[in-house]
Amino acid sequence: MAQQKTEGKEKKKKKSLYRTRELHIMLIPAVLFTTFFAYLPIFGLVMAFQDFKPLMGFRESPFVGLQQFRYIFTMPSFRTAFVNTMIISFFKIILSILVPMILSLMLNEVTKSWFKRSVQTIVFIPYFFSWAILAGMILEIFAYDGIINNTMLHLFGTDPTAFLVSNKYFRTIIIGSDVWKGMGYNTVLLLAAITNVDPTLYEAAQVDGAGRWKQVLHVTLPCILPMVAVLTVLGLGNILNAGFEQILIMYNPTVEKTVDILDTLVYRLGMTSHQYSAAAAMGLFKSVISLIFVGTSYLILYKKSDYRVF
Repeated sequence: MAQQKTEGKEKKKKKSLYRTRELHIMLIPAVLFTTFFAYLPIFGLVMAFQDFKPLMGFRESPFVGLQQFRYIFTMPSFRTAFVNTMIISFFKIILSILVPMILSLMLNEVTKSWFKRSVQTIVFIPYFFSWAILAGMILEIFAYDGIINNTMLHLFGTDPTAFLVSNKYFRTIIIGSDVWKGMGYNTVLLLAAITNVDPTLYEAAQVDGAGRWKQVLHVTLPCILPMVAVLTVLGLGNILNAGFEQILIMYNPTVEKTVDILDTLVYRLGMTSHQYSAAAAMGLFKSVISLIFVGTSYLILYKKSDYRVF
């Protein structure tokens, strides 16, 4: 009897796989891409435990244990880069969720569909541009003779401010521009979550005398928390990234104190100083910390709100 049930389950699985064969075929390019560019490079992490020499290769380079990790942790610039990475990443994660949430809640209250679609399109457009384009725009806007300084000069008569070489302002520009670029994508995700809220919940809230504000607080927000949880977990996975491409393009030596992050430090170690083992050790350190953040946040969400990916 048990054998028959097992055979029946296997037949159902085969039928299910056959029915979805086109979808599995479509997955092949993604699987190959992930295998070659995400999994195979993992073997290169052996450099973090070697004094790697390109001409000697992985096999011949001497094994030095944890020496590379001791080296990077005692570097004078490591502490600054680590603190900057945490600060920039923290505010990017918080604001990239908070700003789209407020915007999606506001758009949900708009009754004019044409206006709602227009705003969605406008805020979504920056997401499709690379940082090579957006960084050029931002640098022009905040330049010494850019739009911001000219506007302040004509309206208030204030002297121009060197935003791009000021440690006081440049970190804020980095965070704000990243939130601006990605808020359209997150807004669409949150709007989709809002549209899936059961309308009967709003009707029940109205019967109980709840106004629009109370409905948002007690119906809309609790119902979109799962999507917020997903965005939070995904954001924590990039806690030590802080936007390498963005900062590399907009970076200048005068603001190194406030925007030099681990990725730019790795870039200088590997590409400029040719310290490949130290750069690999730094990359491995980042990956381990990111894994800890993702695992911890997922465990907390699972325990507190029964959220699960699988």
